Amino acid sequence: QVQLVESGGGLVQAGGSLRLSCTASGNTFRRNTMGWYRQGPGKQRELVADITSGGITNYANSVKGRFTISRDNAKNTVYLQMNSLKPEDTAVYFCNAADIYGMRYWGKGTLVTVSP
Repeated sequence: QVQLVESGGGLVQAGGSLRLSCTASGNTFRRNTMGWYRQGPGKQRELVADITSGGITNYANSVKGRFTISRDNAKNTVYLQMNSLKPEDTAVYFCNAADIYGMRYWGKGTLVTVSP
């Protein structure tokens, strides 16, 4: 069982930056693919970015060039640096862990609000 705790959300003006953090419990972090998803008002949850155990990253087209995902295996933590934020980035951001057995785990989410 993996528990995920997100932090770093908040209110920011358009053009601003935020960094989200997600810390995982357990000792399997370095082997897991870690991802950030988001769910905006009235929208389905969507992938924002993910990073494999080997450091390969993948981004949604809508955030390419603005967001950066990274991980620190020593701290069991994955980060999402969000720059040039837009009002359409407003959403609850969820951390996700996918282990080598196909199990997926979710955090409770952190709210990001971008004002015009």
